[in-house]
Amino acid sequence: MNSQSPTAPSDPIITFDTHPDRYRHWRLTVEDRIATLSLDVDENGGIRPGYDLKLNSYDLGVDIELYDAVQRLRFEYPAVGAVVITSAKERVFSAGANIPMLASATHADKVNFCKFTNETRNAIEEATSESGQTYLCMINGTAAGGGYELALACEEIVLVDDGSTAVSLPEVPLLAVLPGTGGLTRVVDKRRVRRDRADFFCTTGEGVRGQRALNWKLVDTLAPRSRLAETVAKRAAALAAASDRPSGETGMRLAPLARAISPEGLRYPNLTVAIEREARTATFVLQGPDDAPPDDPSGILARGDRFWLLAIARELDDAALHLRFNEPQIGTWIFRSLGDVARVAAYDHFLLKHVNHWLAREISLYLRRTLKRIDVSSRSLIALIEPGSCFAGTFLEVALAADRSFMLEGNFDRSNLPPAMIRPTAMNFGPLPMCNGLTRLETRFLGDAAAMDAIQARTGQDLGAADAEALGLVTFAPDDIDWEDEVRLAIEERAAFSPDALTGMEASLRFPGPETIESKIFARLSAWQNWIFQRPNAVGSGGALELYGSGRQPEFDRRRV
Repeated sequence: MNSQSPTAPSDPIITFDTHPDRYRHWRLTVEDRIATLSLDVDENGGIRPGYDLKLNSYDLGVDIELYDAVQRLRFEYPAVGAVVITSAKERVFSAGANIPMLASATHADKVNFCKFTNETRNAIEEATSESGQTYLCMINGTAAGGGYELALACEEIVLVDDGSTAVSLPEVPLLAVLPGTGGLTRVVDKRRVRRDRADFFCTTGEGVRGQRALNWKLVDTLAPRSRLAETVAKRAAALAAASDRPSGETGMRLAPLARAISPEGLRYPNLTVAIEREARTATFVLQGPDDAPPDDPSGILARGDRFWLLAIARELDDAALHLRFNEPQIGTWIFRSLGDVARVAAYDHFLLKHVNHWLAREISLYLRRTLKRIDVSSRSLIALIEPGSCFAGTFLEVALAADRSFMLEGNFDRSNLPPAMIRPTAMNFGPLPMCNGLTRLETRFLGDAAAMDAIQARTGQDLGAADAEALGLVTFAPDDIDWEDEVRLAIEERAAFSPDALTGMEASLRFPGPETIESKIFARLSAWQNWIFQRPNAVGSGGALELYGSGRQPEFDRRRV
């Protein structure tokens, strides 16, 4: 272990909040039931200096805007039933991730970039499958690498048939790396391209165009340039007409987050994050609601984005992203909560009661995405359930996401708080699955129906430490005498282990059970990229990524290892 204490980050802080009025790379237009997102990258608008974003290539800043647009379309535009993604530039859709940016980025920046782009494209697919906002991609020029991967996240792809425009995944032949945003997985698992054809497609730098792209299922529709816009408009109108998104409803405006950032941590209205640099920990304190939920969904709009479940989802999501990108040495995230168990459970009940309302549905899906982001954040997760905490339902999911959880048996000496309680709710049995398609309880008790039945029988009941431990809902239930030592040792040992080994171990243990497209992207692809991005064949002085565009051929170590 490096004995040098970590310091506050010296690089400019990356933030993830923006607004269409400040976009430099995307144009968002909405006409009735159809929205259009046009990629128009500012070549000089890189998030860091040292590269030009030519040919609609993108970096993290471009994707932050896309992430914001996808969120806003779901909350602020209830009538939108179809979203068209296209390019505002002539004869180029997107050249994908910017190569000079990748070549100059640190390893951590590369991996975090790939992870974030994957999460954003997963959110596009979720909007299609769960929110009634179907994404349609109009490829009006060459789509290479990450550009085609963006198209793959859409439900349908329309390709201009002009004899020259191609789609390609050229990372293997040109860069000695892999497509970083799910391309390999989506080609064979989502679009069901034959494996032999996929092998050819992923090893030819020039890509595939026209009728072959259609025959091989790489796209869904061809259109000549003269009829491309008309073809896409008709299909988008049909998709929008089939959507269950409501017309005539008022959207939920997402105001800028109230957030204070300091070297000591983060502060939001419903969440604080305290950073201890010596211990390499970030302690999240989740604040329960101060009031009861409204009587009906109109009350959500009345409270705006301060509605508690939406507010806590936004704050927790933002905090996880901030720590990922700006605090890489803070390896252990500790979760505490403060509040009333019954009020948290009441908000769960409200959300489930009105699950068919478009806005309640969007809040539930946002909570799902935020919890998934925590699952895959490559940090050790520890939950501390103490007197005064409110780990019920949605908050209990945070404790169930932890690698270890500690719940105090009894009370602390001289405390007048009642003993800690947890309460399972219906939110723990379906609405918030992990990326493996299972709930966190199903993942914890894989194949153990009796254990699941025993917990479900206690839904809505407050459970003390002894019952929680007996049911398997917490890892340990120490008393006041042992609490401090057990918790301290668990945190200290985490800081002593290799972060690389912990990342691999935790990811391997967290996602048992079936594989999904999403779990493959985060497990297989993230692991491969994590390794390949460090190999000399890609990033060494004679590697393909380093020499790209120089005219020199890479010098490969030819051994298979």
